Amino acid sequence: MLALAAHGDWEVHHMDVKSAFLNGDLQEQVFVHQPPGFVDATQSGKVLKLKKALYGLKQAPRAWNARLDLELRKMGFQRSIVEHAVYKRGTGVSLLLVGVYVDDLIICSPSSSLIVQFKDQMKEIFSMSDLGLLSYYLGMEVKQEKEFITICQRAYAMKILESCNMLRCNPVDTPMEERMKLTTAEPGSELDVTRYRSVVGSLRYLVNTRPDIAYAVGVASRFLKEPAKEHWSLVKRILRYIAGTLDYGCKFQKGESVGLNLLGYTDSDC
Repeated sequence: MLALAAHGDWEVHHMDVKSAFLNGDLQEQVFVHQPPGFVDATQSGKVLKLKKALYGLKQAPRAWNARLDLELRKMGFQRSIVEHAVYKRGTGVSLLLVGVYVDDLIICSPSSSLIVQFKDQMKEIFSMSDLGLLSYYLGMEVKQEKEFITICQRAYAMKILESCNMLRCNPVDTPMEERMKLTTAEPGSELDVTRYRSVVGSLRYLVNTRPDIAYAVGVASRFLKEPAKEHWSLVKRILRYIAGTLDYGCKFQKGESVGLNLLGYTDSDC
């Protein structure tokens, strides 16, 4: 969506639904005990029947998604066949795109007035927070400049380094040593599996805006079952590389002249 917005030089806005799960309509009967402090003394042996979903119910997320999907369809939106979290309405200058992640909405369109109109429609249905131009989303820092849109995860990367006590480590120029060969751990040489998986999992999320570490993180992910010292050394090298490149991210140049073709390069020796 950000690539499309940059290509068309559109604004990207952000909205949040307050207490989203409370808006879900339950499809089945659910009963709860009377909550402490609100017990009816004359009906102490009875339970309550829910009319709406509550936080903590396993049905709540699905009920909220179904309600949001219903309301967007009523407004004339169509859900993408290949990506169910993206909705589309109109074409050309009247195009409006909405991206959904639970209760967060990303909105973009060639027309700013259409975005304002959609926001007003949503506010009539749900209690909403209008967060204006998109600047921060799911740990990603978004900058909408005059000539480009950039996304970066500097703050998230720093949290990973801090959790590994590597904020002040010596940086390196590459995320992985050249022609590095890793093998399965010998019996008895395994390290803390939980810690290794946690760090690698965090790095995998960082790959969203850091394709330069994708290969090295992919190699480290092959040894999640029984990591050894040499595998942890690879992870530490990736972290040292990140420490020296905290401001790296993805940049989307604005303007239709740029085109939407994805172009990449790789070293055949990798």
